[in-house]
Amino acid sequence: MEIGLSHYLTVAAVLFTLGVFGIFLNRKNVIVILMSIELILLAVNLNMVAFSHFLGDLVGQVFALFILTVAAAEAAIGLAILVVFYRNRGSIAVEDVNMMKG
Repeated sequence: MEIGLSHYLTVAAVLFTLGVFGIFLNRKNVIVILMSIELILLAVNLNMVAFSHFLGDLVGQVFALFILTVAAAEAAIGLAILVVFYRNRGSIAVEDVNMMKG
């Protein structure tokens, strides 16, 4: 049995669905929301690489590298903001984020 494009797209759709459900079902924990965003970006990367491979073009793989770079920066900056927010407020609940307004 050969693994085709539809298998990759199915896995990417499952990852994307898990990411969307993680965002909408868990609105209280910021870390879970950030992890759900990472799952969505991983699904997009999987689609890019799969289409790039099956079309014989490297452009999708280059875009996937850029997306991985943006995801790493997003995770680092997001976690840094969470650490500072936790030091100031003592909680990382999403309901308390609106208190950051200056």
